[in-house]
Amino acid sequence: MSSAESLARPYARAAFDLARESNALTEWSSKLEFAAAVVRSPQVQTLIGNPAFGGDKLVSLFLPQDEKADSAFANFVATLAANRRLPILAEVADGFAALKRAAEGVLKVTVRAAVPLEAGQSDALKAALAKRFGRQIELTSTIDESVIGGAIIDAGDTVIDGSVRGRLERLAQSLTH
Repeated sequence: MSSAESLARPYARAAFDLARESNALTEWSSKLEFAAAVVRSPQVQTLIGNPAFGGDKLVSLFLPQDEKADSAFANFVATLAANRRLPILAEVADGFAALKRAAEGVLKVTVRAAVPLEAGQSDALKAALAKRFGRQIELTSTIDESVIGGAIIDAGDTVIDGSVRGRLERLAQSLTH
């Protein structure tokens, strides 16, 4: 785990608690996604450390256009700025999203396969994983030709290796031991 993720964790938790108290998880999620996109901009990265461009000017860059300067979200961003934590805003947004998914009973699952999953395969996999984990599944699939065939499923703390490469490695281990 990176130090940015460690630093972001308490801020993500604080943002989540603020959003939950005001029953605005979805609203805060979109605002944090916006702020994370802003912080990833190279132009903004140069402004963050510039003493000539600070305070309210800097904070206003991270607020959606219709956001009031005295809102809870604006105060949250101002707190990040005051603590020199604006560079970790993307990690804060990621942490918030993970807390939101957990609160909503959604599990983020990544599938790596050698070929793209067909819609039917994706739906069947989501249904099987939902049954196994007892949660809704947010499925993302990526192409990884090193898998050779089959798939590797990463579901939080659980990794299911059903790849041909994994089977070959397990076979090689059993033959050498």
